Amino acid sequence: MANPLLGQGAGMVTAPASDPYARHVLARMADFFTDEGTPWARRLWDIGSVLALEELWQAGYWQTHGVLSPAACDWQRIQLNALIGPDRGLGDRELRKELTGLLKNALPDPSPARRQLKEIIGHVRAGYLDRWAAAVSVPVDQRVKPERFSRTVASHLLDLGYSASFLRAWAKEPYGARATTAETAESAAELARTPARPYDVLVALEKVPRRELAEPLENWCEKGKVVAWLREHGHDTSGVRPGGGFVYRFKALDPFSAAEQGRQMLERMTARSEFLRRDRDRVEPLPHIWVAGHPQPIPLDPPARGADVLTLVNEGHLYQVTGARSRIDDALELAAAVNRGPMAPAVAGAWAAVESLLSHPDDPKENERSGKAVAADRMAAIIACSWPRAELTALAYRHKPRAKDDLVREIAVCTTNQERAHLVAEVLHARGAEALDFTGASTKYSDWPAAQRMADLVRDPRPVLSDVAGAFRIALRRLYRTRNIILHGGATQGVALEASLRTAAPLVGAGLDRIVHAAYAEGLDPLDLAARAEVALTLVNGETGLSVVDLLQPA
Repeated sequence: MANPLLGQGAGMVTAPASDPYARHVLARMADFFTDEGTPWARRLWDIGSVLALEELWQAGYWQTHGVLSPAACDWQRIQLNALIGPDRGLGDRELRKELTGLLKNALPDPSPARRQLKEIIGHVRAGYLDRWAAAVSVPVDQRVKPERFSRTVASHLLDLGYSASFLRAWAKEPYGARATTAETAESAAELARTPARPYDVLVALEKVPRRELAEPLENWCEKGKVVAWLREHGHDTSGVRPGGGFVYRFKALDPFSAAEQGRQMLERMTARSEFLRRDRDRVEPLPHIWVAGHPQPIPLDPPARGADVLTLVNEGHLYQVTGARSRIDDALELAAAVNRGPMAPAVAGAWAAVESLLSHPDDPKENERSGKAVAADRMAAIIACSWPRAELTALAYRHKPRAKDDLVREIAVCTTNQERAHLVAEVLHARGAEALDFTGASTKYSDWPAAQRMADLVRDPRPVLSDVAGAFRIALRRLYRTRNIILHGGATQGVALEASLRTAAPLVGAGLDRIVHAAYAEGLDPLDLAARAEVALTLVNGETGLSVVDLLQPA
C-alpha cells in the first residue's frame, strides 16, 4: 500500500522534511516503528487513547468474573481519565464532556454507564486522527509538542493493526517529499480510514506429522501445489523444499500484519503438535511466510521485542552459569520468552520475572498497590532512574560536529560512561540542546529530539522524571493485568495483549539490566535497588545535590 498523499513506494531517505516540527515528528515515528535497533529509552512506551478505552471497557468484564480487582480497575480508570485530558482526538465539546463524565465513576459490568462507554468508544474511534490533523493544522505556536503528536499518531496506527515494518516505510516518504506537518497528519488520518483487505498467506511446512489429518482440509496444499503457488505469485522457489503447507486468507491492513496472522496460526498448530504421542513429532515450518502481492518472503521469526539485558555481555556474565542458582538466574529464565516467544507465554514469563524480584510478603494488601501491582511500580522507578544515564551516554557518543570542538575533546578523555553523561548533562544545563551537534551521526534526526528532552530534564528534573515514571508504571501495570487475564481468565485474546507486550517488553529488559548490574556489581538485592530508585526520584536536584546521572548510584 503506497502512502496516499506522499508518493509511491518508501525508497531511501534523500532529504529531511523542511518543517522542524514535522522533522521532529517523523524522526520520532521512525524510532517508534523500528522493531530492532531503537534503544529502549527512545521507544514507544504507551498505547493510544482509543485502545486504552477499549481495554478499560473489557476490564469491567474481568472484574465481574473475579480476574481483576476493583482496586486495579479503579486505578486504571483514574489514570486514563487524567491522561486523555490533552488528547485533541477526543474533540473539544460534547464528545469530550460525555467521555470524561463517564470516567469519573466506576463502570461495573453490567451497568448503564458501561453500555454508554461502549457507544462513546465508537464515536471516538471514528475520525480520531482526522481531529488530530485539524488540531495541528494551525500556527506552530498553537500546536501541541511534537513529542506528544508523534506518540499519539504512532500508537494509534499500531493499535489499529498496522505493522511496524509497514509504518516504518510509510514514515520515510515524508522525508523525501519534504512534507509539512499538515500533510503528514492527513496521510496518517488516511491510513486510519483505510479498511483492512484480504490477503492470501502461505505457511509452508518442512515436516508434517500425521499428514492424513491435514490432507482433507480445504486450505491444505501438497508440496507440488506449494511450489506452484509460489511461482504463480512471482516468488523465487530455489532452495524451497516444502513437505506441504496451508494457504490462509486473512483480512489485514498490510502484508506484514497478514504474515503475523499466519505466524500466530502456525503457533497454534505447533502447540497442538507438541502433544503428539509417537516420537514427539512436531510441526516444522519453513523459515519464511509468503504473502500474495508482496514481493519478498517474510521471515518466520518475528523481530525481537526489544528486551535487552546488555549487562550480560558488557560485563562478561553471559556464560557464568556455574555455582548456586540465584533469583536472578530464575528471573532471566522466566523472562526468556519475552523477546520472541508466543505472546501469552511472553507476557506470563515477563511478569513472573518482575514479580519474583520485586514483591515481598510485607507489601500492602488493601490499597491501589495491593496484590503484586507494587512490583510494577518498583520496576517503573528503577527504569525511570536509568533513563537519563542511557540517553545522556548515547548523546555523548553521537555528538559529531564537522570540526572537532572542545566538547568532543573533553568527551574523548572521559574513561567511563558516567563521566561522559555528567559532561553532557552539564553542557545541556548551561547551553541547551543547541550545544550538541549531530551532523556526523547517522541517527541525527532522532538525536535532536533526544537532546531537547534531556535539556528539559536537566533543567527541571522532578516533573520530567515524574511523567516518565508514570508512563512506565502504566505500561507495567497493564502487563500485570494482561497476565492476570491470561492466567486467571484463561484468555489469550485480550484487546490489549499485543500492545501490552509491545510497550512493556523493552521496559522489562531495561529493568532487568539494572537489577542484574546491581546484583553483580554491588551484591544489591532487587528490592533494595527499588528502594534506592524511589528515594532518588524524591531527592533529585534537591538539597543533597543528587544528579540525574547518579540516580541509581550508592549514596
